[in-house]
Amino acid sequence: MAKERSPGLKLLFAAIIGMALTIPLLAVYALVYDRENQADIAQRSITEGWAGAQVLAGPVLVVPYNEERVTSEVVNDRTVSRTITVRELLYISPEKQDIATVINPEIKARGSIHKSVIYDVALSGTAAFALPSDLDRFGVEPEQLLLDEAEIRFPISDPRGIQTDAEFSIDGEAIALRPGLGTGSNGSGMHAFLDWTGSQPLAVEFNYKLRGSSAISMVPQGKETNWSVESEWPHPSFTGSFLPGDETVEISDAGFKASWSISNLALGQTLVRNTEAQLPQLNPGDRFSAYSNDGSDVSIATIRLVEPVDLYSRVNRSVKYGFLFIGFTFLAFLMFDIVGGARVAAAEYLLSGAGLVLFFVMLLAFSEMLGFMIAYLIASAATIGLLSAYSAAILGSWKRARVIAALLVALYAGLYVLLNLEEWSLVIGSVLLFVALAGMMYATRQIDWSSAVKSDDPAPAVSAESAAT
Repeated sequence: MAKERSPGLKLLFAAIIGMALTIPLLAVYALVYDRENQADIAQRSITEGWAGAQVLAGPVLVVPYNEERVTSEVVNDRTVSRTITVRELLYISPEKQDIATVINPEIKARGSIHKSVIYDVALSGTAAFALPSDLDRFGVEPEQLLLDEAEIRFPISDPRGIQTDAEFSIDGEAIALRPGLGTGSNGSGMHAFLDWTGSQPLAVEFNYKLRGSSAISMVPQGKETNWSVESEWPHPSFTGSFLPGDETVEISDAGFKASWSISNLALGQTLVRNTEAQLPQLNPGDRFSAYSNDGSDVSIATIRLVEPVDLYSRVNRSVKYGFLFIGFTFLAFLMFDIVGGARVAAAEYLLSGAGLVLFFVMLLAFSEMLGFMIAYLIASAATIGLLSAYSAAILGSWKRARVIAALLVALYAGLYVLLNLEEWSLVIGSVLLFVALAGMMYATRQIDWSSAVKSDDPAPAVSAESAAT
């Protein structure tokens, strides 16, 4: 009579089919990445007419000064030196600045899938400036300064978000704000002209409203920067070079409060510089990490208004466990084939594996519409029902199909736990794999993997030594 394949050969074929199913798993992984990229594009399009993630800095005092320089040139084969006057700018950071920020968030949607967090923010603050007593250390003498042409600048990364009710005053006297950062600057924001004698400290007050989306950042500068923020958004994420003090952070379902207190000693910056500091940029594709176009160090405090569940990252992580689902299910079929005598064909392995892969596609599709938890319940219930009914047909018994159903329920429940316990996922996963391997070793301890059995013999092939025992 014709002989069946040996148990070892059956194991090899099951492993080959399982490896082949990694191709559609990789396709699902690429699909998740593509959908996440499309979601990012949709979110950016939502905020196009609003404003992007805002990067702000407190006021900076800019004072022009005249500097004499000696230049040399050759005239009629003779080197001639002459003195020219060059106009330069001196950038002075405040001695102290206190900035209070109130963020009013809102979720804006496009269609039923893509959403983005936008906000209106109200900023108010004070700042104090003074001419440094050691100004000569920077190569500038007080008499070189053009104090009557001084400016106050407010750097803002996306000026589209600036509202019309911005106010600025010096010692109680209102001064008009102008667009841009003034003469000699390519940056964006607002500025105001002032006539200052320099003999007394300069006290300024300001308040303005701003639109933005997804994140807001403050670039600290000056001897002392105090930044306080409050909002109704219950899911903030604090990133950047500086984090708020633990004792100042309050987070609840009603919103959050946080405060920063940063000195120039921590910044490693002087209060006076001869070059303009450029605002860093935020990278939306990397969780709004900050970077500088000129490669300099970035000092920034960032608040991300994040959604409580990043469904694409969770679906992405679940796909990485897809091979384990295929492996455990195939092992159960193999045990019924070798030990229980039920014959499972290669096509049946393949169709069962396709059902397991389809779970992740359904999870992604329903997550975008209904949220991750509900989508997980729907996709897992559909997959368990489909494979349980199919198992009853190929294994020839509903009793055996219930074993497959119980295995799938345990797998999907375990995966959900792993997705919610990120720190313990590796430990739990490795323990489960160890237990599964030990169980397989025990169940197949008496199987002779190299021998074949007759096609009409339902019993597994065992070794002579095992039979004797």
